[in-house]
Amino acid sequence: MSTSYVIIGDGISGSTAAETLRENDQDGEITIITDEGEPLYNRILIKEFAKGKLPEAPISIHDESWYDDREIELKLDTHVCGVDPEDHLLFTHGGEEIGYDKLLIATGGTPVQLPVENSDADGINHFWTFQDARAIREAAEEAETGVVIGAGLLGIDLAAICAAQDIEGNYLMRGDRWWRYALSLDGAEIIHDALRERNVTPVFDSGVDRFEVDSDGRVETAVDPNGESYGAEFVGVAIGLDFNTEYLHSAGLEQEDGIVVDEYMQTNVDDIYASGDITRYYDTILGEYAQNGSWGSAKEQGKTAGVNMAADGEEEAFRWVSSYSITHFDFPFLSFGHPTLGDEYVERKYSETEWRRLAIKDGKIVGGVLIGDLAPQTRFKKLIREERDVSGATELLLEKDVDIEKLAPPQG
Repeated sequence: MSTSYVIIGDGISGSTAAETLRENDQDGEITIITDEGEPLYNRILIKEFAKGKLPEAPISIHDESWYDDREIELKLDTHVCGVDPEDHLLFTHGGEEIGYDKLLIATGGTPVQLPVENSDADGINHFWTFQDARAIREAAEEAETGVVIGAGLLGIDLAAICAAQDIEGNYLMRGDRWWRYALSLDGAEIIHDALRERNVTPVFDSGVDRFEVDSDGRVETAVDPNGESYGAEFVGVAIGLDFNTEYLHSAGLEQEDGIVVDEYMQTNVDDIYASGDITRYYDTILGEYAQNGSWGSAKEQGKTAGVNMAADGEEEAFRWVSSYSITHFDFPFLSFGHPTLGDEYVERKYSETEWRRLAIKDGKIVGGVLIGDLAPQTRFKKLIREERDVSGATELLLEKDVDIEKLAPPQG
């Protein structure tokens, strides 16, 4: 008999898992269930669409024929409301029961709403889906003033949208710099200056205490905890994700800021796997559990899950050094690995728009950030994968044209 595979979520992780399953099992029954109304699209490019830089067409990755050609059943606009691991069943909002032999959960998350007054007012936008991007583009094109909240990698996208749409923006940050967990002031100031040049003002030690709305319930003003008011015809909020696990409350899955999986993407429940943003996975390079929300990591986790769900024997472990790039400015920006997990950090500024920082843990590089010059990324990723000891090699690592062959060779 053929094996039935069910995947909840049609993002890059779920879709890659389905493709991998078909490559490894020609006879299996594969079903993808998604609550979105359209097949897989490029989450990286939707920010360019929202900026007004791209039309819709290049953003779609798969049309429905892609699934038909691979004999993958795609269920759009379908909400899963429960999973029964004992009977290998899941239940949808429409009353359908769907059986499975192997199940993959790849449902990602939902943007967190600010816990302040009027945070659900018209004009307040969260950025995650293609539908969000459409709404943001329309709202930004009509606004003259804007406020962005969330000093991280998604928040900077919203700030760039303000800049591209000629909005007079204020970027309210709780700390003293953008992405303060990964950047020092020296590195962050490069980003701050680039924002200012684009008419977006970073406001530090700030945030939002409440929103004020007009008589129609549409946002007009953001008031920060210091009592300062900022015009806000457009508001973008990116303060994190709530993982979509509410339908799993009785499934018995171990959860800790996400679904816990091993290096094979297997959960603690037989025949249930998870991949993508939603996972807290065992990182074989770090030797501990970690999380990573990058597109590349989600794709590779989906591939690993697909291989192992179809495996009849030896499993394949997930081992990956992720990266995340920002292309909003005149200079490139890239983070790689786990840039916030170091117990030591080394850095150097080479010019007004060129800077490097490496996160080191137990004498090994675990991540970093490159601004201006991305050429060393391949070498640093190699050092991470090989778990090379870089103790005492700070000066070598910070050389502009770093030569890793000068380091001691990998052990073992």
